[in-house]
Amino acid sequence: MTQHQSTQTMKPATAAKKLGVYLDATPADFREGVVSRAELDALQTDPPQWLRDLRRDGPHPRPVVAAKLGVSIAGLARGGVTEALTTEQIETLKQERPEWLERERATQAEVRKEAARIKKRNEERARSGG
Repeated sequence: MTQHQSTQTMKPATAAKKLGVYLDATPADFREGVVSRAELDALQTDPPQWLRDLRRDGPHPRPVVAAKLGVSIAGLARGGVTEALTTEQIETLKQERPEWLERERATQAEVRKEAARIKKRNEERARSGG
């Protein structure tokens, strides 16, 4: 019996998300087609120039912008950032340090601290058997 392996494909939006790039900034042939798992692997292993440029210069999708600024995606929205930003725009925000960014960074730091506290507590409970 022969085993058939179907080619797994994904929508361009899914592939862009996995690649960490803003879909609207990708080339038209990428946006208009489908991406196979093998093509995605090839893009990740040996990115073409357009992908290297997008990752370096942007525009970046909100999850990437949030990570680069050290805030949550919701924090971006609260700060009025609803669109993709370029690396230059992100660096400008980092230098200008607007009040909303400082507030959201502090909030994010508290969230991380609380998550670490809960994780430590759970590990201690697991060790003590209770």
